[in-house]
Formats: sequence, C-alpha cells, structure tokens
Amino acid sequence: MKCRHCQTELHDTFIDLGFSPPSNAYLRQEDLLRPETYYPLRVMVCRSCWLVQTQDYAHHDQLFESDYAYFSSTSTSWLKHAADYVGMIVARLKLDQHSKVVELAANDGYLLQYVKQRDIPCLGVEPTTSTADAARARNIPIVEDFFGVRLAKAIVERDGKADLIVANNVLAHVPDINDFLSGMAILLKEEGTITVEFPHLLNLIAQSQFDTIYHEHFSYLALGSVDRMMRTLGLRVYDVDQIPTHGGSLRIYACHDKAAHAPTASLSQALQQERDFGLENIETYEGFQPRAEKIKLNLLQFLLEQKRLGKKVVAYGAAAKGNTLLNYSGVHADLLSLVADAAPSKQGKFMPGSHIPIVSPSALLETKPDYVLMLPWNLKLEIETQLATIREWDGRFVIAVPHMQIW
Repeated sequence: MKCRHCQTELHDTFIDLGFSPPSNAYLRQEDLLRPETYYPLRVMVCRSCWLVQTQDYAHHDQLFESDYAYFSSTSTSWLKHAADYVGMIVARLKLDQHSKVVELAANDGYLLQYVKQRDIPCLGVEPTTSTADAARARNIPIVEDFFGVRLAKAIVERDGKADLIVANNVLAHVPDINDFLSGMAILLKEEGTITVEFPHLLNLIAQSQFDTIYHEHFSYLALGSVDRMMRTLGLRVYDVDQIPTHGGSLRIYACHDKAAHAPTASLSQALQQERDFGLENIETYEGFQPRAEKIKLNLLQFLLEQKRLGKKVVAYGAAAKGNTLLNYSGVHADLLSLVADAAPSKQGKFMPGSHIPIVSPSALLETKPDYVLMLPWNLKLEIETQLATIREWDGRFVIAVPHMQIW
C-alpha cells in the first residue's frame, strides 16, 4: 500500500485490530439472518509525511450509506460546542449577511442552524440522505454529494466562493485527502478562512484511545501532517486551538498560502509540542499494540467476573468507538445484554459484529443495571447526568479506555 498523500510505500504498522464490520453498519432484525461483511482493521504510518492511515479495504460508499445513523444533534454537549463556535467565528471573522459559509459534512444541520439564525448565507455539503434530509427540514440548503475538486468547482460556478469553510470531524473520513483539500483551496476566497476540527493523534497515542480507530476513519491526524499536506496544495495553517472534544482535538485555522493571515504563537507552540512528543519518530508508534491488548483483557476480565457474580452489565452509547472496542474484545450479548442510545435512528437495531440490541435510555433504566459501561467516554459528564437515576439502586458507571474506571 502507498501513502494516501505522498504515495510513499508503507511498511510500518501502528496497530492491528483484527477484523470487524464497518462501525456504523447497524443491523436490523432481518439482517441477523444474513452474512455480515468484515474487513481487516490495520493502521499504517508513513515515514515520509507522517500521515497515519488505515490500510485500504472498503470503499467509502460501503461505509456511508443512505441511512447512515449518526446524527450530530443527538448530543446536547455537541450542540453547545457548535453554538459556541459559531458565536466565536462570526465575531473573529466579522461575518455578516454579505458573507458566505460552507460546511463540509454538515450532517443534520447541527452547526449551520446557528449560522442561519444570524441571517448569514450558508450551504451544507452532506453525502448521506438521512442526515441531509434532517438538515433540509431545518431549511438549510444542502448539496447531497461527496466533496472534492469536482464538487468545489460546481459550487463556485453556481454560488461563488466561501469566506469560511467549516470541516468538523470529516477530514479523517476522507479516502482521497488530496482531492478534498484541493477542493477546499478552489472553494475558498483569497482572504478566506478554513477551520478544521479533528481528534489529535497525540492524544490518541498518549491516552491509548485505540477505540477511535475504525474503518470510517481513513486517517489519524496531527497538526504537522495536516499543515504539510495543505502546503503541497496551496494552503497553510495559521492558527490552532486545542479543544476538549472527542478526548482532545485540534481546531486549525487555514488560509491560502499567499493570504495575509500571520502565523500565531499558538501554532508554533503546538508544532513544537508534537515534535517534543515524537510524532515524527517511528519509535513513538511502536508498542501501542500491547497497550490496546491490556485494555481489552481488563474489560473482558471485568465482564466475566460480573457474569460469574450474577450482576447485570449494560452499555450506553452505540457509538463507532464502542463498536471498535466490543469487536476487538470479542464481546457479545452474553456479556453485555444491551446498549442504550438517545438516537431514535439506532434504537431497535443491533450493534455490528457483536449483535447487541440497541434500546432507548428509558429501556436501559427499566432493567435496573448494576453497571453501565460508557462506550463514548468523551461524553462522560453528559451520560452520567442523563443516567443519574442508577444511583438509586447503587448502580455504578464504568469506562474501559484509557484504563478501567469504576465509580
């Protein structure tokens, strides 16, 4: 396999998580009677540009189907994050009714609704029908397509260029990252700004967040690798924020290479932090596999012990990261009877691979569990608040990543 960005031949494995189905391929009752497709889940490191990336097996149209079940608005904390961002960026860039905002991977309109409330012209790009329809229901204009050079040219020809391009948690999902970034360069005005948010590779390694690895994530990103890729395509990063979402993310601010935006001290500091951590040394990536195996064994030990004791363990959050953890650990419904999720689009379905039934949060509470395993550990406070009722019967919460916590 060659690097998706620089075409260097890849030889170094970061982690091998075995075989699993796509993490968002939730199953219906009738699907349980059919064969399920599994793909190898192996991540490689490029020693040339230091892009960390999954080995190619599945095509993107197999991973993002029309009934894709992830709706961003399900999370109240994520909605607040989006609202806070819009307030900040509108003030920072002085956006108004004469500006144009384009969001790539607009999902269900979770962010553009706040742009629209300010009467700022906006457009969303969203390839999955279910979420695109939800955005349209909010009267947000949506182009239902995958973004790249072809679509960027079409949008510019029809609507003109953008003052702001927003891309939250999508760059990692892009199979052709050069085409995606090139499309951004085409769509952006001369002095426009791109903001991109993504989970920070540094935190993934430092905190053993291997469960954030799944087929829908083609790349695992660092500031240095993103800036390096952008510079080859006529863009550059000029500022960066370190934000707490998804276990520790970066929000980068980028512009055309010749734009007037000056590099900030925050950018220099963040690049130095990555160098000090060793993100451009192959030794940093070695030894990650045993850490994932330790988390897997600790989770299995806990679940088997509770099974022997006759305790009831359920899970909350039918998230992609949860599917990676469960499938890598070999956990099925005999050890984890159900998973609750607030998204109606997932309720009544089954987790891919493990086939654990997905129910509503109220159905979880009705079972009076002894333990609730939080799969989306990044939403710990939100979930603990929602399920505080379990304390009435001495129920406890559990997190497996980065290490076993019970409280």
